[in-house]
Amino acid sequence: MPEGHTIHRLARDHTADLLGGPVRASSPQGRFEAGAALLDGGTLERIEAYGKHLFYRWSDDRVLHIHLGLFGKFHRNDPRPTSRVRLSRGDVTVEVTGPTDCSLGTSADRDRIVARLGPDPLRRDGRAERFVERAARSRRAIGLQLLDQSVVAGVGNVYRAEALFVHGIHPLRPGTSIADDELSALWETLRTMLRQGVRDNRIITVDPAVLGTTRRRLRRATWIYRQDQCLRCGTPVDRWDLSGRWAYACPRCQPT
Repeated sequence: MPEGHTIHRLARDHTADLLGGPVRASSPQGRFEAGAALLDGGTLERIEAYGKHLFYRWSDDRVLHIHLGLFGKFHRNDPRPTSRVRLSRGDVTVEVTGPTDCSLGTSADRDRIVARLGPDPLRRDGRAERFVERAARSRRAIGLQLLDQSVVAGVGNVYRAEALFVHGIHPLRPGTSIADDELSALWETLRTMLRQGVRDNRIITVDPAVLGTTRRRLRRATWIYRQDQCLRCGTPVDRWDLSGRWAYACPRCQPT
């Protein structure tokens, strides 16, 4: 499932592609045909990312909501008959296949979705205080909380592993055992990593100098995520199933 940096990058790219004039909308697959007919020829005013959700806001208060989920994917200038919805302006076409949700509503529907979510570190209105308050009062493992979109929106498995590693916090530590200043620092690290991910359009959490290369040459670089050994100390990385998702920790750098 794409993490928040990918969704925010899509919002930025689609803004450049689709805003500025009438947008053609269709549903090659047919499952969004009625919704596409209502959008066809209208004007997009804004494309908004919140966590792992995208909201395409039209001038008549119609809002297209897309959540990619595990299998959804966007394609640019690559027409596919299986696309749920296709949006075009000029010679640019953007379409999505396999989304978990692709629905048409209003700004009120958008607000109801956002109300269920925690703060998004990539948004200007994202507040560390909300995250700290929710995480600190829960006995649940912090590794579970970071993937709970009602606690913090947009964090996925890679950033969970990497941010916890940077702060030496084991994923199984309960939120109540982590000091507020530690949680605040964790939020800032998540914000920094996600922002860099938007810029790079990929996940690089290790300083490329550590690897003896440059950022441009890296496709992905992580301290412990999908690593056999910790890049910092060389200790074998622990990996286990944590409620259906792989969790990672260095037993030396992140003692329990």
